[in-house]
Amino acid sequence: MAYDINELVVTNDETNKRIQDGIEKNRKGDFTLKTSFKPGEKVHVKLKNHKFRFGCNMFMLDEIPDDKLKNELYKEKLAALFNMSTVPFYWDATEPTEGHTRYDKNSEKMYRRPPADLCVEFCEKHGIEPREHALCYDHFFPAWLKGKSNEEVKAHLEKRMQEISSRYADKIPTIEVTNEMFWDNGITDFYLAPEYMEWCYKKAAEYFPHNELCINEWTDAIWNTRAVAYDPYYMMIENLLLKGCRIDAIGAQYHMFHRAENYFNATRKSYNLPHLFKAMDNYGRFKKPLEITEVTIPAYTAEEADEISQADVLERLYSAWFSHENVKQIVYWNLADGYAAFTTPGNMADGENYFRGGLLRFDMSEKPAYKRLYHLIKEVWTTDETPAVGKNGEVKFRGFYGEYEVTAGGKTYAVTLNENGKTEVLK
Repeated sequence: MAYDINELVVTNDETNKRIQDGIEKNRKGDFTLKTSFKPGEKVHVKLKNHKFRFGCNMFMLDEIPDDKLKNELYKEKLAALFNMSTVPFYWDATEPTEGHTRYDKNSEKMYRRPPADLCVEFCEKHGIEPREHALCYDHFFPAWLKGKSNEEVKAHLEKRMQEISSRYADKIPTIEVTNEMFWDNGITDFYLAPEYMEWCYKKAAEYFPHNELCINEWTDAIWNTRAVAYDPYYMMIENLLLKGCRIDAIGAQYHMFHRAENYFNATRKSYNLPHLFKAMDNYGRFKKPLEITEVTIPAYTAEEADEISQADVLERLYSAWFSHENVKQIVYWNLADGYAAFTTPGNMADGENYFRGGLLRFDMSEKPAYKRLYHLIKEVWTTDETPAVGKNGEVKFRGFYGEYEVTAGGKTYAVTLNENGKTEVLK
C-alpha cells in the first residue's frame, strides 16, 4: 500500500520555500543574553522545551494493567517526545451516572478514559501542558441525560462546568468548548437548539475567564472544502463571534480515516500542501491561533514500507503546519497501535485500530513515524550552540522560541526566550 511520497503528498517549489522560510521567520528569533563574563568566553545555549506545543492524547495512561512493561513504555514514550497532552473529559466518562464523578485519580477504570486527576498529575511531573477535550461534546454526553428538557440539560451542563473549573481552571490552559457540531443528531434535544453553541460559549466564558476557549471541528470541515469565507465552519465561527461569544482559538482535526483501497483518491485535497496553506490562510483571517487538534495518519499494515510511508507523510504535514504563523499546537491522536476507539485492544481489523495510525506498535516499540517526529522536534527544530561573549558581556544568537538551559562560568541558568526580543540578564 506504500506510495511514492512525491505523488501522495503534493507540493511545489513555492510551497517548499514558504515552509522553509516560515519556520525560520515564525518559530525563531534573535536573542541577547546579558552576562558578567569576559569577551570571548563561551556560553552553551540549549533548547529544552519548545514554546510551540507538540502533543498527543493520553487516553491509555495507566490503562494497560495486565502488562506493566507496556504500561511504563507508553508513559516513557509520551513524556520523551511531547510537551502537550490531551486529557479526556467526555461527560459519559466523568459522570457515568448522575451525581457520580470520575475526576479522582483512584476512580474506577474505564477503557481509554483515565481520570483527569491522574492525567494532570502525570503532566505536572513531566513538564507537559494538559489540554481539555471536550467540554460540551453532545455525542459523548451521558445516557442519563436522554429525554431531559433543554432547561434540565443546561442546569446539569452548568454544574459540570463549575466542577471542572473549580478543579482544573488553574491547571489546564486550553478548554475545548464544542467539538464536531455537524452531526445530525445528538444525545440531547438541546444539541439541536438554536441557542446551543451561543449558550455553551457564553457560559464557558463565565466559568473559564482566564483560559483559552477553543472551538473544534472534524477534518472535512476544514481541509476538504474550498477554503473560503463561505465554508460552513468558517461561517459558524463568524456567527458566534458576531453574537458576542469568546472564541480564542480555532481547532482543526486531521484524521485520515479512509479505507486502504480509497486512501490515495480520498486524500487529494488533504495531502495537497498548497491547499492546506490556503485553508490555514483562510482561518488566519480571524487573527486567532489555529490548533491542529487530532491527527491520525494511517499505515494500514505492519509492513516496513507502509510504516515508512506514514513517517514520510507526517514529516511533510508537520513541516507545513509548524511553518504557518497562525498554528500554535499540533496534537497527534493515538500514540500506540491497537488501542484506538470503537473496538477492543489488539483487534486490528475493527474500529480505528484498522488504520494502524499510532506512532508506536502494539508492543510499544517505536515505528518510523515516532522516530521521524522525534528527529524533527528534538534534533532538527532545536537550538544547541556555543556562542562567544561579545562586548559589554552580551551573548547574541538565533534560535527557536522556548525554554533554554544556559551554561556558563560553571553555572547553569534557566531562561525563557520569546518573541518580545527582551534582553535576558544572567544573574
